[in-house]
Amino acid sequence: MRNRREQPGTVLMLLLLCVVPLRAQNEPEQVDRLNSNAGFTVSAPLSETATYTKVGWGLVYGAGYNISKHHSLIGEVMWNSLGPRDAALAPIRAALQDSSIHGHGNLVTLSGNYRLQFERRVFGTYFIGGGGLYYRDTSLSRLVTVGSSVTCTPAWLWWGFSCSSGSVTANQTLRSASSTVFGGNAGVGFTIRIPDSRYSFYVESRYHYAPTKGMPTRLLPVAVGVRF
Repeated sequence: MRNRREQPGTVLMLLLLCVVPLRAQNEPEQVDRLNSNAGFTVSAPLSETATYTKVGWGLVYGAGYNISKHHSLIGEVMWNSLGPRDAALAPIRAALQDSSIHGHGNLVTLSGNYRLQFERRVFGTYFIGGGGLYYRDTSLSRLVTVGSSVTCTPAWLWWGFSCSSGSVTANQTLRSASSTVFGGNAGVGFTIRIPDSRYSFYVESRYHYAPTKGMPTRLLPVAVGVRF
């Protein structure tokens, strides 16, 4: 009789031992809802932009919301330097007969992006793309006044001068110019997770395009940083 009474209890214990692991397996994996990233960029200019600017550097920071393990929304701000090549300065130096003129430029972006990610325990990969505001500015080391009958080349447009009928518009005085437009980006990245941590190192390459005034901006920043 005693053995018969113990049998139901033994069966119940065995069932619990089977059910508890199954329940744990079916429970959804916990997802950190907030995400952030910070990195350093090395930017390669492309197409027309590469004719007038050198490889530059910059910084990027983003923060957003993880919808699920694979899907995230991210707001991001990025700054990149745009140092001019000699081809950008040569026409201005020649027109003014002054070889000491130099200049600089910057690109600042404020974008909203979608990220599709596939992460394992250590390694991961993701695709990212979006759009937003692109602000590009250029500045020369001194005021430049253009006379008449100066042939218009793309370099003049890069610095913000206007042209008409193949010539730079006469009597323009300019030292700096800027353009703010909507643009877009798309790219791919790879991650390496720090063991037993929510921090990951990432390397990302992303193409940026913006139809900025005078000349479109095309840039390929490669970012190296930390995601958390």
